[in-house]
This record gives sequence, C-alpha cells and structure tokens, in this order.
Amino acid sequence: MADTKDPIIIKKYANRRLYNTGSSTYVTLEDLAEMVKKEDDFEVYDAKSGDDITHSVLTQIIFEQETKGQNLLPIAFLRQLIRFYGDSMQNIVPSYLEFSMSSLTREQDKLRKQMGQNLGTSAFGAMEDHVRRNTEMFNRAVRMFVPFGTDAEEGDTPAAEASSDEPPSNEIDMLKQQLADMQKRIEALATSKS
Repeated sequence: MADTKDPIIIKKYANRRLYNTGSSTYVTLEDLAEMVKKEDDFEVYDAKSGDDITHSVLTQIIFEQETKGQNLLPIAFLRQLIRFYGDSMQNIVPSYLEFSMSSLTREQDKLRKQMGQNLGTSAFGAMEDHVRRNTEMFNRAVRMFVPFGTDAEEGDTPAAEASSDEPPSNEIDMLKQQLADMQKRIEALATSKS
C-alpha cells in the first residue's frame, strides 16, 4: 500500500538554520540525514523566496557525510559523474542512477545475506554481477536512441558498421561516426566496471 502521507516541510532561513514545520523545531543536516535513513519524506524550501531547495540540501548532506570520512562515492565515479555534466548523456544519467539505486535497494537484503554467508569474495562477485546487469540495461536503453534502429543481434547496428577509419562523406555518415564513437565510450565504461 502506497504511503499517502504528505512530506514534512523544512524551511531554510537566511541564517542557514533549518526549521522543521512538522515538529516546530530547528534541525541540523545530521537530523535530516537521520530522517532520510528512517525514510521520512521531506521537502526543503527557502523561507524567503519559497524556492524548493531539497536537491541542494540533500547534496549538502552527502558532502557532509563524505567529509567525515565515510567515503561512499569512489573517486573514479565522481570524476565520471563530473564528465557527464554538459555531455549529451546528461539527461540519461539521473534516470540510470535512480534505477540502479532502486534496484540495489530492492536487492539489498539478498546481498546482505550473501555477504554474511560468504564473508567477502563471492559477495563482491554478486555485487559486480549486479553492476554488470545494470550496465547492460543502460547500454540497451542507449541503443534505443540510435536513430537508424538496431538489428536482432546486440551490437549489430548501423552505427557499429560506420566506425571505419575513413572520413565521413556526408551528414548521415558523420552522425553514424559520432554514434559509433559514443558506443565505444559506453562499452569502455561497461568493461572498466566489470
């Protein structure tokens, strides 16, 4: 049954203080982090302008956690994430990350059980398998955007055929070349993660 409870409203004042309107108390970023862990839904608004600043406050919570030495985000991931800003793939990344995290959340009990039973090596294998499956789904999703369609076999795309070393002769060939280059980058990312 879906939770129909309205999110708690948090107001952020000019003095950077956060006010929980549900409990009529001031809260800290640490308090908000605990609310997230308890799955309490909240939204943060700038008290003066009324703008929704939930995204920036959640990002600030992550920053605070990372600076406390609880490094959850690997350096390679952060660098790759930064590279996606302004890239043509920028619009796909949020959906992919959200889907991956939802999938990981659904599978977390199974992963914890495997980690507890195997104490290490095969649990990491299960995690790698999970990441590999997500990467494959992402690659399939990206292939759906190939304007020339795909054949039945994976990897048998006109873009893959256009990746010759000869310079493109017209706009269509240029587009095919760009798509082939993008596919190579995605495959390289998938290979580096597995």
